[in-house]
Amino acid sequence: QVQPVESGGGLVQAGGSLRLSCAASGSIFGLRNVAWYRQVPGKQRELVAVITPGSSANYPDSVRGRFLISRDNAKNTVYLQMNGLKPEDTAVYYCNSPYGDNYYLWSWGQGTQVTVSS
Repeated sequence: QVQPVESGGGLVQAGGSLRLSCAASGSIFGLRNVAWYRQVPGKQRELVAVITPGSSANYPDSVRGRFLISRDNAKNTVYLQMNGLKPEDTAVYYCNSPYGDNYYLWSWGQGTQVTVSS
């Protein structure tokens, strides 16, 4: 089963920016929706961005206008540009390919830690 590799996290001050990368193998990568999620210990995983094969994107209100998801199908990679970071954005960020009702095409990777200091 495909396991994506997330990278790009780190420690940043409030108002700063980070760019996360999600790389996954597979010839059908370009045909799949890909999403970024985040999770804080003790809380449910939260969707933060999703991108379609045609590069249409959707975001929850909590990140809309600050986060931008994009993809490079030639590199089997999806990016998450995060601007205007807030302490409440602190979490481990994961990517996966969702389908149906809460199903995921890939296994969950290790994620990448994002910590925003105030």
